[in-house]
Amino acid sequence: MTTDDTRPGPSDAGARRGIFDKELLDRCISCGFCLPACPTYSLTGDEASSPRGRITLMRALETGELPPDDPTLAEESSYCLGCRACETVCPAGVEYGQLLEQWRDHQWSGPKRPWIARLLAAVVSRPFLLRLQGLVRRHARGRGDSDEGPSLMLGCVERGLYPQVSRAVRTLRPEVNVPPAQGCCGALHAHNGDSAEGRRLAEELGGRLPGTIVTTAGGCAAHLAHHLGRDRVQELSDYLDREGHTPAGQVTVDGRRARVGLQDSCHLRHGLGVTRQPRELIAAVADYVEVPGAGDCCGAAGTYAMLRPADSRAVLDPKLAALAEAGLDFVVAVNPGCLRQLQQGLRRTGSGTRAVHLAELLVMAERDDA
Repeated sequence: MTTDDTRPGPSDAGARRGIFDKELLDRCISCGFCLPACPTYSLTGDEASSPRGRITLMRALETGELPPDDPTLAEESSYCLGCRACETVCPAGVEYGQLLEQWRDHQWSGPKRPWIARLLAAVVSRPFLLRLQGLVRRHARGRGDSDEGPSLMLGCVERGLYPQVSRAVRTLRPEVNVPPAQGCCGALHAHNGDSAEGRRLAEELGGRLPGTIVTTAGGCAAHLAHHLGRDRVQELSDYLDREGHTPAGQVTVDGRRARVGLQDSCHLRHGLGVTRQPRELIAAVADYVEVPGAGDCCGAAGTYAMLRPADSRAVLDPKLAALAEAGLDFVVAVNPGCLRQLQQGLRRTGSGTRAVHLAELLVMAERDDA
């Protein structure tokens, strides 16, 4: 696709297929501000692999200029990370994340959805399987029958891979409840071709968790906030900031304050605008280092690292180089998928930098000070 292909055309020309919300699709003015912010465009320089180019493809699909089985449609709907960095720089306020969900609802319907995404969605849709993870991995437990205090959402990935994160939250804020009957928030479904089920699961979880919902996963926070309201849902750093939490102690390495950087959660940064809070919390217990590209996608992107591992690594590699140049002791993540991506990448490159969740770092500081 060339730049000439990106001139906006009326998305209601001819017979519309009804795949996309017309107002959302027509909002794009094809200005190109999104191009430098897009990770896949930065890698390829291919117009089709940019938000502007993908919206042009969406318009062609909507108006029938391209058939639904066009290979470029299939490739670009999958190649996009869904990081929403384009939304932050868009002067027209295009809600690209919503358009991408609508595109994948159509493109990945039924058997066309990648099998890995189908399998993961089937697993996390069964609450008893999620609870079984807790029996094995011992995530946080606490008061679950009280309407007082916020409710901690136990993320699907966190329960299985990082149960120490929810335990760390309870150490930091004992008032947080951990209701036992929790299911998936639906973010995985919404990002993988089933936004209706993603919405249903979010609303169901909202009914099960009383009061304010606190989550340690930036992606889950953005999804839940979209369906339940921004005032109802708070990511951990946002919650701690609102509560006036003062971190105790400091993290030290060889008798000095540790050098610590941050990897932003894309959806937390671009969906909810939370960037200051985790940085200030880190700076309170360590020497904070702003790593170039900290706000850029790490390539985890939910299921992306499993669906497109080579492309995921290509996005991650420049970040690993920047982390090595910064000489960090720790890099903090505020999303479990990002944490897994960083840990695997750092291990692969033999780095001495350790990736931890924000909650773990803050508890580490308290214990170092004890």
